[in-house]
Amino acid sequence: MKLSVFSVVTPDLTPEELAVAAKEAGLDGIEWRYKETPEELKNEKPSFWRNNLCSIDPGADDAELERFVRITRDNGLELLSLTPYLNACDLDETEHALKAASKLGAKMIRVGVPGYNRKQHYNELFDRAVTYLAGVEEMAKQYGVKCLIETHHMTIAPSAGLAHRLVSRYNPDHIGVLFDPGNMIHEGYENFRMGLELLGPYLAHVHIKNAGYKKSELRSNGSQAWTSYWEPIAEGIVDWKQVLTDLQSAGYDGYLGVEDFSGKYESKELLKVYAQQIRGLLAEL
Repeated sequence: MKLSVFSVVTPDLTPEELAVAAKEAGLDGIEWRYKETPEELKNEKPSFWRNNLCSIDPGADDAELERFVRITRDNGLELLSLTPYLNACDLDETEHALKAASKLGAKMIRVGVPGYNRKQHYNELFDRAVTYLAGVEEMAKQYGVKCLIETHHMTIAPSAGLAHRLVSRYNPDHIGVLFDPGNMIHEGYENFRMGLELLGPYLAHVHIKNAGYKKSELRSNGSQAWTSYWEPIAEGIVDWKQVLTDLQSAGYDGYLGVEDFSGKYESKELLKVYAQQIRGLLAEL
């Protein structure tokens, strides 16, 4: 298995700085965040989801896209993925991202699924998602870029089982699943090996992060409330040695992409710690 980084977790690095740091840490690829930064956020301190310096703007022209190709290639890395936030499930927006991914030579992009907040019936959201993904599949064929949905809390695909229900009607050459066990601690936990066995050929990529639970404020009735939060890779609920064993048993030999939101490490240190920890675990299998 190879190691990559999703640039969302290095918001204080320029793209050039990330590529050099990834090379120095011994990583193999980069997943570039694809998201604009509104002008009013650009004076803020860099952060994961607001003023992220390590992103490709969707308005980027061909010369700017070529910059990211060159940055990645010159450091001996693979430009693995373009990773947008297509939460509206809009086909025009998705095609715009696919065109950019094709120009970059990316193998895959992340596409959207509807969020779930108890305000709209799951079955209605599911029907909307399969209609969207049918259109996505045709565009994936056209542009030669695989499209992935992610196991993600607060969506209609928080688990491997519900993600599989969405993708199983499509060709796994074009539509797949980004498996994220850290997200599944917040919502959607299933036995990881069972989920991987279910996904089979739809398993296309893996993100590595971790999460935990802690006590929060008491409820109005005096009972104890709990909340989930991000943890460093080696300190949360996900047993990554077991998950890597499960991935190996499922025949997975793709990328493991770091997406650590714990904030415990500075960006360059995070890449080094991640590479050391995961390569160490892989050596033990």
